[in-house]
Amino acid sequence: MQKIVIDTNVIVSSLIQRSYPYKIIYELFVDDLFLLCVSEELMAEYYEVLARPKFARFADFSSKAEILLADIETKAKKFVPNITIDFIKDKDDNMILELADECKADFIITGNTNDFTFSEYNQTKIISPKEYWESHAFQ
Repeated sequence: MQKIVIDTNVIVSSLIQRSYPYKIIYELFVDDLFLLCVSEELMAEYYEVLARPKFARFADFSSKAEILLADIETKAKKFVPNITIDFIKDKDDNMILELADECKADFIITGNTNDFTFSEYNQTKIISPKEYWESHAFQ
C-alpha cells in the first residue's frame, strides 16, 4: 500500500471544490486505498488551518472539516520524525519532509509549488494532486 503525506493546502482544497484533491481524499483515502502518514505537528497544522475564519464563506466547510479530521485521526498512521530538516525556505514546510523521511513515504502530495520546487526528496516523489491522480492513484 502506498504511503502518502498530504500537505495542508490539499486538505483545504478537498473541502472547497470537487477537483483532484477531493478525489484523492474522498475516493481514495476514505476507502483506505492508501496509507495517510501524519505527525503531531502536521495534525496541529491541519486543525489550525481548517479552523481559520476565512473558510467560513464556503458552504458547510466547518462541518466537513470536522468530519474529515475525525476520519484522519482514525485512519491515518502517526509517525514521530527523528530528524530535523532545514531545506525549505518556509520553515513550516520542513516538517512535511521530516515526516516523509520518517515514514518512508512514496509521495508528498502538495499544491505548494513555491516551496516544493523539487520533484523528489530521498525516496519520496513530490507531486501535485493532478499528477498523483492521473499517474499514480491506481497503482
